[in-house]
Amino acid sequence: IGSERYTFSFTIRDSPAHFVNAASWGNEDYIKSLSDSFRVGDCVIIENPLIQRKEIEREEKFSPATPSNCKLLLSENHSTVKVCSSYEVDTKLLSLIHLPVKESHDYYSLGDIVANGHSLNGRIINVLAAVKSVGEPKYFTTSDRRKGQRCEVRLYDETESSFAMTCWDNESILLAQSWMPRETVIFVSDVRISFDKFRNCMTATVISKTIITTNPGKKTFTCCVLGAVLGTIVDVYTVEQLKGKALKNEGKADPFYGILYAYISTLNIDDETTKVVRNRCSTCGYIVNEASNMCTICNKNSLDFKSVFLSFDMLIDLTDHTGTLHSCSLTGSVAEETLGCTVNEFLAMTDEQKTALKWQFLLERSKIYLKFVVSHRARSGLKISVLSCKLADPTEASRNLSGQTCV
Repeated sequence: IGSERYTFSFTIRDSPAHFVNAASWGNEDYIKSLSDSFRVGDCVIIENPLIQRKEIEREEKFSPATPSNCKLLLSENHSTVKVCSSYEVDTKLLSLIHLPVKESHDYYSLGDIVANGHSLNGRIINVLAAVKSVGEPKYFTTSDRRKGQRCEVRLYDETESSFAMTCWDNESILLAQSWMPRETVIFVSDVRISFDKFRNCMTATVISKTIITTNPGKKTFTCCVLGAVLGTIVDVYTVEQLKGKALKNEGKADPFYGILYAYISTLNIDDETTKVVRNRCSTCGYIVNEASNMCTICNKNSLDFKSVFLSFDMLIDLTDHTGTLHSCSLTGSVAEETLGCTVNEFLAMTDEQKTALKWQFLLERSKIYLKFVVSHRARSGLKISVLSCKLADPTEASRNLSGQTCV
């Protein structure tokens, strides 16, 4: 009683699907020494932590959400944290630093944040963007004489040229100083979005829940988490019900998901005038400029060439007995899994083989997982992405179609 206690928390991960929060309480010297002993991206060995069941509602209000129902508590007298030397590091752990903790499709473009404006004020969301500039840390002293610092990072993507994100804590500021403008791409999980009245614009703020992944391996990331994501989507709709739900959600920023039992009614993979395969940037995953074969995100105002990879990128129509959803996006590894071939295998096919492949899907009922996001840039006002598309089991499809109640 009467003495100050300090606390320090961090998040550790040892596999794509498993990560937990760790916390320590103690006097000033111990906590500062512990927090200065390692950085984000270090591999550590933690000995003798106390394992506790976490109180989800209370603790995840201020800490990153984790898939585990437990947390680690470190004590000065019993626990130790040791940074691994280069010889002790398990190389499998190193790739995890580029693997975001949220699903690959669960993020907002900067353009959608700006377009939705006040409806996102105060919300905590995910953002995928490139770094445009990193400001110098600015130091200040609060009214109660505590020292602090802040750093403003400018982000951009193919939908918005400049967007401000502010870092307040020491670790995120140190991390930001390592980013290369117009080269680094970041996935920011659980960042707070707010309307800045002084600047009259939307901004992002890094908070205690935020986890930042530098240069995420987007293609690998999609493959790792997509199966887990689909398990959370259970609502079955008809096309008519989906259109009705979209109208109800008009003006809302939240994406919604659903399962559709329908036919692929348009699949132009054998049409030479339709672009089915495009080059994407290996660094950020965005489609590169066809004329220059350069990424407008990573190579803007830069002479450095970034490697590219071929990826499916097509629009399909989906039809059931109630109507048609036009221009649904089928891309990347989802398209490869749907068609049953890689991009290179597809490009090696003759026109006759491509036509035969198309007719394997046309007019065959499929089970399709979809994501819907309000987008003012889409012609219909709604961006529809296919998360999975496989031929449906007839019995399952019949049972679900006869018992649909979702609206």
